[in-house]
Amino acid sequence: MITTKPRDDRRAAWLFLLPVLVGFAVFYGYPAARGVWYSVTDYNMLNTATYVGAENYAKLLADEAFWNSMKVTAWYVVLNIGSQTLLALGIATLMHRLTRSVMLRATLLLPWLVPNVTIGLLWMWLLDTNLGFVNQLLHAVGLGPVGFFTDETWAMPTVAGINTWAYTGYTALLLYAGMLQIPQYLYEGASIDGAGEWRMFRGITLPLLRPVLALVLVVSLIGSFQIFDTIAVTTKGGPVSATQVIYYFIYLQAFKYFHLGYAAAAAVFLALILGVLTAIQMRLLRASRSDLA
Repeated sequence: MITTKPRDDRRAAWLFLLPVLVGFAVFYGYPAARGVWYSVTDYNMLNTATYVGAENYAKLLADEAFWNSMKVTAWYVVLNIGSQTLLALGIATLMHRLTRSVMLRATLLLPWLVPNVTIGLLWMWLLDTNLGFVNQLLHAVGLGPVGFFTDETWAMPTVAGINTWAYTGYTALLLYAGMLQIPQYLYEGASIDGAGEWRMFRGITLPLLRPVLALVLVVSLIGSFQIFDTIAVTTKGGPVSATQVIYYFIYLQAFKYFHLGYAAAAAVFLALILGVLTAIQMRLLRASRSDLA
């Protein structure tokens, strides 16, 4: 009897992966390593980088402006993820239970396809205190103008609302795709037993959607911490640093004050925080396990 040795496809697999690995090393790995190096140097683009050890990190931990930017970012994350996730869950559930229109799904993606700078400019014009269409409507009904971007109380909720409007449709489609993986017979059985839509949502949809929901929350968390373009177009960190998020803080340190070593230290610190938060989130949501198994 002739026995054949199983074919080893690992070499072919590595060859297919090689272009991606090279691209990752060149465009992600090398810049990340370079950033870590700059974080322990005194560098301003006009001189040679000088090694200073942990001096930038020590300065960072004592910098009130840095911690204020982290607090502002955390407030934005709470507002953005909370509103975006709840709205996306509601829209995805309605699509799953009531309609599966392709046209509706395409429409939900439209805001996500528009560049963030364009979205920021659009809403800046609509919400302008003096000439904005929204404030004109508010004035017409006697509510007076609202400084959406100029009032400390309104600025961050306004920015969070703009990004919620832009990304809710995309998030809803991700959740909707996860709901399509839930067997239909579970809903049919629950319906026969007299369960209503809310009870089926709590008892079937949410538990079985957990892995997809964990993915969405992790992606949303990382994306929320990276908010920059909307801030740069609309408020530029104001008023009175009310919207100076961590990315805008890093931008100012690097390209306005030319403290590139200090900015790199802040970026590395942020990457570590995101890594810890992601690990905790994945652990709490048990993202690697599904109740469908």
